[in-house]
Amino acid sequence: MKVITNIFRSSLGKKYIMAVSGLVMFLFVIGHLAGNLQFFLGAESINRYGHFLQTNLEVLWPARIILLLALFLHVWAAIKLSAENKAARPVPYANWNPTVASYASRTMLMSGLIVFAFIIYHLLHYTLVIKQVNLTGQDFAGFMDPEKRHDIFKMMVVGFSNPWVSLFYVVGIALLCLHLSHGVSAMFQSLGWKNKVYGPWLDYGARLLAWLIFIGYVSIPISVLVFHYGKEAVK
Repeated sequence: MKVITNIFRSSLGKKYIMAVSGLVMFLFVIGHLAGNLQFFLGAESINRYGHFLQTNLEVLWPARIILLLALFLHVWAAIKLSAENKAARPVPYANWNPTVASYASRTMLMSGLIVFAFIIYHLLHYTLVIKQVNLTGQDFAGFMDPEKRHDIFKMMVVGFSNPWVSLFYVVGIALLCLHLSHGVSAMFQSLGWKNKVYGPWLDYGARLLAWLIFIGYVSIPISVLVFHYGKEAVK
């Protein structure tokens, strides 16, 4: 118990908590993207995938609990570390040069909190399917395909057919990827897996990966808006 207490009390321990919780959520972001991209394979593919997740509660709920715990710990550690850094340096640097640090690294706390708000909306929108937040007036919970499965394909088409919702998602994903572009590299630093030899490659790889994740996620709402993908589904 003393070891656990020391981890939560020390700055180094909080950095480890941020790194490990960030790794858990990063792996989820990759897995979630792989699942979402089945949208382009058609309704049968993504509805079958969604049905598998929804009917295997022994997998679904432990995964949700782990993700929620990781999210809580990540936000808690970020706020605590930010407060400790400000308390340790109440007077700002006399010759502070913001160009030394990247924009992503300087805005980690701000982008993280905005992404946190975006995640809450996403859960209300597509996981809890709260009618009042989808801005379409339709009940997503009632969408069923011919196999009597939740019609996730139709839900995504209808949901992203609203330009304001799609725009919000694009902005939210952009901030998430901005956060990841520095966070992934910082994770390796906190875990002691980064040095001067391959550190620059990790930084480059993190930025490249963030761009690929951004393109993957926003391709869905953009395709719905631009190409009216699955136009018949919105009727």
